Amino acid sequence: MKSIITLLFALHTFSAFAQDKVKWHDVTQWGVEGRGWGDQERVKWFDRFPAKAEKTVTKSVWGLSRHSAGMMVRFKTDADTINAKWKVTSSRLGMPHMPPSGVSGLDLYARDSKGKWRWAAATRPSKQEMEITLLRGIKPGLREYALYLPLYNGTESLAVGVPAGAKFEGLAPRKAKPLIFYGTSITHGACASRPGIAHPAILGRWFDMPVINIGFSGNGKMHKEVGELMIEVDAAAYIIDCLPNMNGAMVTERCVPLVKQLRKARPNTPIVLVEDRRFPNSWLVPGKSKFHDDNHAALRKAYKKLQTAGVKHLYYVEGDPLLGDDFEGTTDASHPNDLGFLRQAEVFAPVLKKALRLE
Repeated sequence: MKSIITLLFALHTFSAFAQDKVKWHDVTQWGVEGRGWGDQERVKWFDRFPAKAEKTVTKSVWGLSRHSAGMMVRFKTDADTINAKWKVTSSRLGMPHMPPSGVSGLDLYARDSKGKWRWAAATRPSKQEMEITLLRGIKPGLREYALYLPLYNGTESLAVGVPAGAKFEGLAPRKAKPLIFYGTSITHGACASRPGIAHPAILGRWFDMPVINIGFSGNGKMHKEVGELMIEVDAAAYIIDCLPNMNGAMVTERCVPLVKQLRKARPNTPIVLVEDRRFPNSWLVPGKSKFHDDNHAALRKAYKKLQTAGVKHLYYVEGDPLLGDDFEGTTDASHPNDLGFLRQAEVFAPVLKKALRLE
């Protein structure tokens, strides 16, 4: 009898040890969404553009394309604890106007019983290489999770860990056509407090679609070289949101050629043109107000010109409502805070719904 009790105690101890032991799963083994050119050589696995782009895009765009903005990995598990370990490429974990949680952190969402994505956990990175428990004490059940990667840093490696014995399944990137957002620092994700709150990520959850984020801080300028890369991806829609980095003359010069470039290669893919949001203090600064007026007027003129030329499946998002009317939607008068990103998503959503014929 004593030997049986000893054996049972040993089995219990072993079981407890097994539960405490973490089994790690390298996400590159099943893939992340947001790598639109995933079948081509890359310098690093989590780069947004393929290696060949270094020879065609500007040096600044190439460098920024190595940030993992917009990338997201999905998996299923019944684990009561979810861990993560990741390494970022730069020691600049945060910025004066954007916290490390958004610049270099991870952001976890889970599907509830009704299939809705709901926030679950975020991180507070304090060094380039981190290993943390994202969430513990999770109620029983097998469910789907989505883990967003850093917005303004490159990702060197990423693994998800669950207790040994827990079910775990890495979910391959969805084959549905993605939404491609081409834009500026705002599209890139500044200044979201966490990766999942940038508006491309929000819209990806709302429409339950893959997203490719090609926002480049200070460098979203309707470059034809970026357009050449965009047309390689069979997208659900191209969203062009570059005005914050341009002026009226640049918009006049580049918008029509970029749209025609995309349309020639992809005759039926919806193209959405987005006006610039207004600086919330532009009512006090005439120069800022004129900047927006000129940009908006140039984009509207280009839009009408394209319509007159018979370009189909073309849609338009007005800029004035993007941040709301209470002037509280930015961090620094330029980049959205979390409230601003949510408001932008709310303005984009009905236009995308129409473009995707989901009405």
